[in-house]
Amino acid sequence: MYKNKEGLSRERPSFFVSNLFVGGGVSALNQHHQAMSKRSLPKWTNWILPVAVVLILAGRYIYFMPQLDSGENAPAFSATLPDGSRFQLDQLKGRYVLMHFWGSWCGPCRSENPQLVALYQRFGGEHFEIVSVGIEKDPARWERAGKQDGLNWPFQLVEITPSFRFFDSPIANQFSVKKLPTLFLLNPKGEIVLVDVSVEKLARYLEEKLQ
Repeated sequence: MYKNKEGLSRERPSFFVSNLFVGGGVSALNQHHQAMSKRSLPKWTNWILPVAVVLILAGRYIYFMPQLDSGENAPAFSATLPDGSRFQLDQLKGRYVLMHFWGSWCGPCRSENPQLVALYQRFGGEHFEIVSVGIEKDPARWERAGKQDGLNWPFQLVEITPSFRFFDSPIANQFSVKKLPTLFLLNPKGEIVLVDVSVEKLARYLEEKLQ
């Protein structure tokens, strides 16, 4: 668990992530370790694989951790909604805003969506909004998934990316998103107050602030 500078927790696991650091890295190290173990080597070499794995996983964790922190201003952006109208994040100042990065192809995202629907039913409206940003290759699949999962808030955006390895899309890049799902809660001033916490913690925070 990572504590940010205001003591708020980042505790959500890295669900769907690219294979930049892991993938074949650990497998290759394991094969190397097995080959070397057949030879007569000093006992200290038995620590090579565990230490290497720890270093790889630590590097992976740091890389995929959101770079934006509590207290920072959220990046300003504008985009086009599915109905063709323009949307600017600044137009939601005065409300708490949940930036929700997800994908129709991301199993953990789809599993989390019902919790977000319940959160919006409870708090959505005058004081709280959700802005969902789908990272997609196929906008038709994104539209179907949103309907199936009941994502009925008005601010639904889709960004087309050529690669799910890097999530190379403008808004995701502005928020330094490297894994899905990723959540940022903004306060009415447009400042980030919670980074990638569970939906349960979001609900407790909003209950404290809004009720």
